[in-house]
Amino acid sequence: MTAPTGADPLAGRELELDIGPVAHGGHCVARYEGRVVFVRHALPGERVRALVTEDGGGSYLRADAVEILTAAPGRVTPPCPFAGPGRCGGCDFQHVAPTEQRALKAAVVREQLQRLGGFAEAELDALAPAVAEELPGGALGWRTRVRYAVDAEGRAGLHPHRSDAVLPIDRCLIATPEVQALDVPGVRWPGVSGVEAVASGVGDRAVVLTPGRGAAAPAALDPAVAVVAAGGRGAAKPVRGHARVRERAADRTWLVHADGFWQVHPAAADTLVGAVADALGVRPGEHVWDLYGGVGLFAGALAPVAGRVTVVESGAVAVADARRNLRDLPDVTVHQARVDQWLRRPSPAADVVVLDPPRSGAGPEVMRSVLTGAGGRRHAPRRVAYVACDPAALARDLRTARSHGWRLAELRVFDLFPMTHHVECMAVLEPDTA
Repeated sequence: MTAPTGADPLAGRELELDIGPVAHGGHCVARYEGRVVFVRHALPGERVRALVTEDGGGSYLRADAVEILTAAPGRVTPPCPFAGPGRCGGCDFQHVAPTEQRALKAAVVREQLQRLGGFAEAELDALAPAVAEELPGGALGWRTRVRYAVDAEGRAGLHPHRSDAVLPIDRCLIATPEVQALDVPGVRWPGVSGVEAVASGVGDRAVVLTPGRGAAAPAALDPAVAVVAAGGRGAAKPVRGHARVRERAADRTWLVHADGFWQVHPAAADTLVGAVADALGVRPGEHVWDLYGGVGLFAGALAPVAGRVTVVESGAVAVADARRNLRDLPDVTVHQARVDQWLRRPSPAADVVVLDPPRSGAGPEVMRSVLTGAGGRRHAPRRVAYVACDPAALARDLRTARSHGWRLAELRVFDLFPMTHHVECMAVLEPDTA
């Protein structure tokens, strides 16, 4: 079980609870004596016996459902032996049928848009999907990158929920067969605190060691696997083999540093590229901004149609990868800068914009600058595609967009991360001319 924390007597007690709606973060909401209880390993409509794991004395508690008294129809036996209360914290929904997982994720997006974005129920009835879109491949064996923690004895495992402990495992069922074949848990990793296993879509394999200083390749590791020292703020350094891996998406081959960002679901990159391209409908000769552009995925896909693409990315390693990946496209320019700072500079206006911010969202300043044509630009864009990995941040930024006279024209919700609570959205924004 998760170790109870907090000084309040409720920590460590078991409560019988009626479970209410799903909430953002992989838990459901219950109530006990007027306080909110965030319960993991439960489903809406269930009655459970829950162990209180945290009680800081405030308005809410955290708990794990340790016994199901009345089960919901969507409950299944977790396929992973390491799932459950006090076990691996990587998957939130192993106890939920995949179809029900996608419904829960859509419900979370809807709730966040209503509570944080200010959308009315009638608006969401017309825009918000009831179920997240499924990607090919099923709910297991999809993750191409898995980050393991390493204990003091050099054994690799995974963290329990909200814990720094290392749970020994023999395999991760959501990992691709290629990642599982690296057998990171079966190798000892002295002198490091973390190992990321990477198996790219075109067959490249690598492990990334953290911290990288003084790292060495374990003798038991397959000699064909690249070993990379994590770069921190700088570029990763090869210990053995290459520092980059190849990926394939948008009819192009991409070189990405092994410790850099690439979508972990094999179908995610092409799914998002297709959604953004359809949403923007880029016309020949148009100027595209790709903000928070990463290694250039969207820019590379849109450049063959657009007249000009401007990529803005703050990370030096990602910028280096983007410039390498896009060097055959003369009408693409890559700027290394923070997006908020770059938007303050004079620059040609965009006709369409891709916004793909980090989990924290774009924020009010960036949204205002993009949508109002600030900074001396001649006009605002005609359409924006906003790709979001956090529905709360998306909801806040959509509220800002509405305050500046823009409307949500389309919303798509994708299940890029089966068995977890994570969900990806794409929102299409247009000026509200009504």
